[in-house]
Amino acid sequence: MKKAGFDHIVCNGDMIQSGPQPHETVQLLREMKCSIVMGNSDAWLMTGVETDAHLIPEERRKKLDIVRAWSLSKLNEEDRAFIHAFQPTVTVELGRGRKLLAFHGSPTSFDQFLLPSTPEDEFQDILKPYTDSILTGGHMHLQYTRRLRDSQNFFFNPGSVGVAYNQEQSNEVGYLDPWAEYALLTVDGVQVSLEFRRVPLDMDKMADIYRKSDRPFADTAMEQYTKHE
Repeated sequence: MKKAGFDHIVCNGDMIQSGPQPHETVQLLREMKCSIVMGNSDAWLMTGVETDAHLIPEERRKKLDIVRAWSLSKLNEEDRAFIHAFQPTVTVELGRGRKLLAFHGSPTSFDQFLLPSTPEDEFQDILKPYTDSILTGGHMHLQYTRRLRDSQNFFFNPGSVGVAYNQEQSNEVGYLDPWAEYALLTVDGVQVSLEFRRVPLDMDKMADIYRKSDRPFADTAMEQYTKHE
């Protein structure tokens, strides 16, 4: 990203919970001085309130609770205050009257599912009040873009830096992709461009970090990636 150059970074949420380096991640985000959206996992980490509990099997939820407790134990008071300050939406002025509106699930709910397969009318109805902006969301861990009805603007999901995931896999396991995803939005006068990028993850380095951490279920976390070459 530094090599490509940028004016501003926006993070679309869910960056702390579940990984092997919660404190280090907070430190990095603070150093980057980026705008940060509150994701559902960020909110759950801070409050313990599971807004999507009905979607999570009981056995997996118990494991997530254990990992959550471990993650909290690694965060100091400054870290927690930093996460609490995340906002439901972030607006970035792009010049010439253009702006970017960032959120996690949708502008009104960090649990909202917006996918390439979401029915067109449903998708458009959810985002209709916000089509005066270019829109970007997270939550789905999947890079894609869709046009906004009756607008020159569009919606895009930049994907996930550490947990890229194809929602349409043919297998039942649901493996994670071994790369980091992000998007580069460029606005130059009347010209607007969007570039999706993928950077291979150093899986050996990641495995070493997991092994050296005392994160519960570290082996299980790494196994999510092992079927990829």
